[in-house]
Amino acid sequence: MAASSLAFVSRRGEPELVAPAGPTPRELKRLSDLDDQESLRFYRSVIYFYRSHPSRSGLDPARVIRHGLAAALLHYYPIAGRLRELPGRKLVVDCTGEGVWFVEADADVALDEFGDTLCPPVPCAGELLCLPESNSAVVVNRPLLYVQVTRLRCGGFVFGIQVCHSLVDAPGITQFLQAVGELAGGMEAPSVRPVWARELLDARDPPCPNYQHPEYELVANAANDKLRPGDKLVHRAFLFGPEEIATLREQLPPRMRARCSRFLLLSAFAWRCRTAALGYEPDDEVRFMFVMNARGKRDRPLPEGFYGNALTFGVARTTAGELCSAPLGRTVELIVAARARIAADDYAQSVADALVLRGRPRFTTARTYLVTDLTKSNLHEVDLGWGMPVYGGPATTTLATFHIPATGGGITVPMCLPPWAMERFAANVCAGLSPASSRRGRSSSVESAIRSNL
Repeated sequence: MAASSLAFVSRRGEPELVAPAGPTPRELKRLSDLDDQESLRFYRSVIYFYRSHPSRSGLDPARVIRHGLAAALLHYYPIAGRLRELPGRKLVVDCTGEGVWFVEADADVALDEFGDTLCPPVPCAGELLCLPESNSAVVVNRPLLYVQVTRLRCGGFVFGIQVCHSLVDAPGITQFLQAVGELAGGMEAPSVRPVWARELLDARDPPCPNYQHPEYELVANAANDKLRPGDKLVHRAFLFGPEEIATLREQLPPRMRARCSRFLLLSAFAWRCRTAALGYEPDDEVRFMFVMNARGKRDRPLPEGFYGNALTFGVARTTAGELCSAPLGRTVELIVAARARIAADDYAQSVADALVLRGRPRFTTARTYLVTDLTKSNLHEVDLGWGMPVYGGPATTTLATFHIPATGGGITVPMCLPPWAMERFAANVCAGLSPASSRRGRSSSVESAIRSNL
């Protein structure tokens, strides 16, 4: 059976609230001014697939994970609370200790039936995730984490979560889930102690941005975007293995080939192919937006154990005509320049200032290709006692996408587009990976396809 035709229904038990394993402080804890921006007020889905393990025979994964959750929430007690909104739309965590939503389930399906290569959108994800009971864009006055453990016919299981993005970013939720696994395995305390410290990413008083922030500025004629709410969308994952990456690298000028990262290379290539597929006008401004982690700054370090949002967004922008007529190396240079603009140690502070001054706006999405690079993340390395997952990462994808590590040293890029644009995008990818493109030292064949679509 092909994974795309897989169909089953999970038999869910009654939901329960898993509270911390002991008493926790009752207090209000402010989120940072990066945490409570409008664009992060939603639930992000993450899913893990685990095979059965001989050493775990007879153990119920739901029971083990429930125990680990309760123990971890004793240390990460804000996750067991509820968000409240103060005047000025400021979010705080009311540390009530009520707990996280938990459901155990069974499904008459084996792990191998999900296919050889798992990536978002995961087949039948809706049967494997415990969804928030109403609009997932509402984050106040409700649980901050929804968990479902689904036992499979083969003895493996699926661990699916929906977590409020206002509370944690990808490194933050990974840190918490690793603590769940450690405490479920018998450790007395997590190896990394959680640190709140959200005040480190608050705006100054008065706010005083040091940099421009195009990520929160509207593009001109945003209504002319080719992607509109309610459009029919299709999903397809594109795998770029070592051979495909080498082909693209040959299209760069010799001086760039050795030092261009895979993220830069694939981002530049996909941005051009996608822009052409959507058929923007040559004078339309188009953007590439990417996520940068503010951890690890030399002059403004965040403490080890910090699990809040420490992400900022870089923006490269040009016109559709310039993007699609220039060689691939020029697109790489645009993204390199955008990354340099947000590399300063005080950039996250400037973002917080700008967000407060502008009323915590959403980041711009019109004519924007947004990518998060997960290839260097340990999101997929959460061991709950059954070893490393077969797959661990996003359950779904939208118009924003990810670079996901694949077996054999490749990278999977899930894409979500209208059907007519997906057909064009796939054709542009094939043209850009053709031997003729590599021999020319630039993506001439994809440029021809791009010009025909503009």
